[in-house]
Amino acid sequence: MIRRKKENIEWLEFELLQEFPEVVHGVFLRHGGVSKKPFDSLNFGGGTGDDLEAIAQNRKLICELFGLSELISSKQIHGSRIELVSQERNLECDGLITLEKNKGLMIKHADCQAAIFFDPIQKVVANVHSGWRGSVQNIYANTVCKMRQELGCSPRDLRVCISPSLGPEKAEFVHFEKELPQSFWPYQVRPHFFDFWEIAKMQLKQTGVLEEHIEIAGLCTFCEKNDFFSYRRDKKTGRHGTVVALCEEKK
Repeated sequence: MIRRKKENIEWLEFELLQEFPEVVHGVFLRHGGVSKKPFDSLNFGGGTGDDLEAIAQNRKLICELFGLSELISSKQIHGSRIELVSQERNLECDGLITLEKNKGLMIKHADCQAAIFFDPIQKVVANVHSGWRGSVQNIYANTVCKMRQELGCSPRDLRVCISPSLGPEKAEFVHFEKELPQSFWPYQVRPHFFDFWEIAKMQLKQTGVLEEHIEIAGLCTFCEKNDFFSYRRDKKTGRHGTVVALCEEKK
């Protein structure tokens, strides 16, 4: 991944999307915002106990940084529902899709995966939240299916980029026999610990996404406290914002 910084705001960009100037995106690190401890400082998560005015100011900073007219997010419910963004803004879902320009789609996360989908042929972007429950429900397959059926996207054209998230050395599931399907069990790296990065890759490839079109950050949010919020590590903490938007191509 590529690390960027402007003033005090820091974010990561995916190598896979660098060839597409019509896409702006970033996985924002925890620096450069206005939230106070323990949400310091670029927190986007409402319902965490942070001051809502601070969260609103943090969102405004990102709109200004990327030149976006709007930053759209949803009430994330750890499900598998994907919505095409319209005029309705009180969305309850874990995936957002748009063809509109300058409308930033934001996923909030701390240990869960945020996955950016981009179709360079149909010019469609999606942003998806997947925790372990989302993985069990295969929200990535639902996303590919919706993009194919409603917007004519071919899985072979899709680029998919998965954010820093809980790594295999920290993803412990003591009750995995009840919580996780048997198809996940081969992805144990040691007893009770699972590699959800590889599970995500497996699910995407099963939908027809090409392996060379998948980029996984491979950074563990639990392990790197300086840059990342982690719910498993700290419980009371902030949420990252991963943002993607289509923009006007520069001539």
